[in-house]
Amino acid sequence: MKKIIIALSIILFTASCSKDEISAPEISITEPTGGFSIDKMQWLRIQPQVKNDQGATYSWSIEGKESNTTANFENVFVAAGTYTIQFTAKNQGGETVKTFVVTVNDKVYINKITRVFEYLPAPGQFINVLPLATKDDTAETMRVKAEEKLTANSMITLGGFGGYVTFGFDHTVINKDGNDFVVLGNAFSNNAEPGIIMVSYDANANGLADDEWYEIAGSEYNKDTTIKNYEITYYKPIEEPANATEPEYIKWTDNQKQTGYLSKNAYHKQSYFPYWKGETLTLKGTFLKSTMVKASYWITPAYEFGYADNWSNTDAKSQIDISWAVDKDGKAVQLKGVDFVKVYNSNRAENTSTGEQSTEVAGFKDLNIQ
Repeated sequence: MKKIIIALSIILFTASCSKDEISAPEISITEPTGGFSIDKMQWLRIQPQVKNDQGATYSWSIEGKESNTTANFENVFVAAGTYTIQFTAKNQGGETVKTFVVTVNDKVYINKITRVFEYLPAPGQFINVLPLATKDDTAETMRVKAEEKLTANSMITLGGFGGYVTFGFDHTVINKDGNDFVVLGNAFSNNAEPGIIMVSYDANANGLADDEWYEIAGSEYNKDTTIKNYEITYYKPIEEPANATEPEYIKWTDNQKQTGYLSKNAYHKQSYFPYWKGETLTLKGTFLKSTMVKASYWITPAYEFGYADNWSNTDAKSQIDISWAVDKDGKAVQLKGVDFVKVYNSNRAENTSTGEQSTEVAGFKDLNIQ
């Protein structure tokens, strides 16, 4: 019995000493000369140095409202002003708080696309025309041509399923309450050509669209007819058809064990395969069942919400809420803002009257900016 008591005493003493040896976190934040200052709608990132951080939890607050629970601070401010920031680090040894002030400057931004990072359309009837391409063009020269169009709020085509464009802005588009932006297209009543919208923010702060992408989960995202991780390969024709029309023009195969052809119509006589691409072109994404149907004439009614070139630009249903974003596993994500947008054609459908259903992009509107 005596031995048991002694052993318990040793355990309790050791536990008491271990707890006493844990010190409260020590916080060090290097403040720039003149204090922290940032323009509105730009990311402010702060990386504090924390000693004694074993088992620590963190909390950042802006004007008393919690904004982050990570070791590093990351925020984008919608309005100019002076903001009090508080950083709290807590462990078993205690709690340490660091408070400082951030000045957010006012700035005027351009409410449009300011840069195109990549342009890769799928085959279609407006390819090599919108924008104009020649056989001497490359991926880079076509990127520049797409950028010239979109920065002027002029239209480009994405062609058939999977064709895409990636673009950015001179500011961060903030995720506020309600809808945040519109991708401009040329949709009108019963003439939707929906494009899926992907969003990303500059997590690595390098100014490039090379961070994780999130899909805007529109009205079709969870439907049984939607195919995730769809993949299609287009094959360049050996030669252009001699006839004005050709139903079996550009062959395609997909990962659903289907094959078919993109037809050539009499209205567009140029090559429908991008001049600057090789013999095949493989594109991937989420596939949505087309609404194309023939009534008295061919129509393509709009999806309910969440896509580009789906409703007219002035219709509230064309507006996008960043809060609809989901990750690759379909889980909702909470993004404070986005710096990059990617749009790709979600459909593979065509008819003999109007040709293939192809998404067009004609600009961008940030609803935070008047």
